[in-house]
Amino acid sequence: MFAKDPAVNVLDAPLLPCSENDPVTGFFRDGHCNTCDEDQGSHTVCAVMTAEFLAYSKYVGNDLSTPRPEFNFAGLQPGDSWCLCAARFLQAHDEGCAPKVYLDATHKRALEIVPLHVLKTHAHE
Repeated sequence: MFAKDPAVNVLDAPLLPCSENDPVTGFFRDGHCNTCDEDQGSHTVCAVMTAEFLAYSKYVGNDLSTPRPEFNFAGLQPGDSWCLCAARFLQAHDEGCAPKVYLDATHKRALEIVPLHVLKTHAHE
């Protein structure tokens, strides 16, 4: 079992859930964007899916919208919250199609890859 990093968000407050239970997100599939040293993708950015971002993600090789029943994954829809890899979020930002993010549910370790001002630019109201 991997040891979770402290559950602190980018605002230095307790990390809130990214999704309740459908879909269950996060490296640990606990609904939070918790992370650990073994989380090579840094699944730390709590993002609200949009049709534009889902199409972009599929285009760059990570199809998040197609159901994968063999992995008990129904596929994401616009409006779903999901713990994105920080580098993929930054890539989407650079390409102009980053989704909105919940800062309260985005893990502090996202800041190792994505500057806080970039996350704040995409903050969900």
